Amino acid sequence: MNRTRLDDRLADLDADGYLLDASQEDANQLYLSGFTGPDPFLTLYADGEVHLLVSGLEYGRATTEAAADTVQRHADYDYEYGGREERNDMYAAFVREKGVDSVSMPPRGPVGTADALREREIDVFVDGDDRLQEVRAVKTDEEIDAIREAQKANEAAMRAAEELIAGAEVAGEDAPADGDVEPGVLLRDGEPLTSERVTEEIEVTLLRHGCALDETIVAGGAQAADPHDRGSGPLRANEAVIVDIFPRSKATKYNADMTRTFCVGEPGEILREWYDLTERALEAALDAVEPGATGEDVHAAACEVYESAGEPTFRTDPETETGFIHSTGHGIGLDVHESPRLASGGEELEPGHVITVEPGLYDPEVGGVRIEDLVVVTEDGYDNLTDYPVRFAAE
Repeated sequence: MNRTRLDDRLADLDADGYLLDASQEDANQLYLSGFTGPDPFLTLYADGEVHLLVSGLEYGRATTEAAADTVQRHADYDYEYGGREERNDMYAAFVREKGVDSVSMPPRGPVGTADALREREIDVFVDGDDRLQEVRAVKTDEEIDAIREAQKANEAAMRAAEELIAGAEVAGEDAPADGDVEPGVLLRDGEPLTSERVTEEIEVTLLRHGCALDETIVAGGAQAADPHDRGSGPLRANEAVIVDIFPRSKATKYNADMTRTFCVGEPGEILREWYDLTERALEAALDAVEPGATGEDVHAAACEVYESAGEPTFRTDPETETGFIHSTGHGIGLDVHESPRLASGGEELEPGHVITVEPGLYDPEVGGVRIEDLVVVTEDGYDNLTDYPVRFAAE
């Protein structure tokens, strides 16, 4: 955690401290506390120091693992299994003990905790700008290394997925079509190759590389026309298959993200044109990445490639349901989607921002194409953390 940057961003808040009441699933909590507590706990940042209040169950581990200056447990306030009001009394005592009479909380902080502290004459202000998320957006070298390692696992999983797809036979062409299998369906070992089978291969590979994910995208044909369709059922030849993998390191909790689009067989003329356009849009967007440029600038660079070719984008038609129908990218870190945004109105890029760049085209009549790299903004441009080839024909 960069405490200097944190102090700078919190300096103009009209409060003595910054308070979080959340579990490790809240990225702000994990970032500020450095602790992987599965149950909600309090973290208070005041006068440049981090203070934790955890249950007795978590106390021992928190004292050795948390990135905190002080760690206290409920028993220090004569509380362990009391009721709600007693718990709120403890929270107020914990805050006051640090010389704090007012706190800021993020916009998604628990209302119950905020109200309880106010009832106990501690002023609570809502940090509507979520400044801690802004601090998290600029990564330290250590954080960038953690994302880089997660991306290496991602690439191993993508390689496993591509090899599984590339090694498939085509029912009715390379192999006789069983009565229950339509011609054109991809086969592995005589069985239809499904999105679920490829997803399984991805998940197993990630586990072997110390990462995991809750969901991934392996979507072919018309399913690929919905950017967030996870994909299901048999995959087919001559159709685009979007594979989007966004794993999280089990050790560091940092995420990676990458998308490739593959095809077995011969894609139609429109699909081939879309792939070439999307590759050009990716290159144009990457060329626009540099400190001082905005997320809107990068998004515009991708849009211009599509618009010049006559393809609709949200920029030209906010109501379009086909074409380029999402932003060009997003920040990534402890959350898979965080600041900055590569979109209309996107903020200025700074060295240390880690962002995805992922243009795409979609239409249920054609399918979908998306290509995504993961890059870090540097002092003079960007460093691409993705070391995986861009190719339409699966190999």
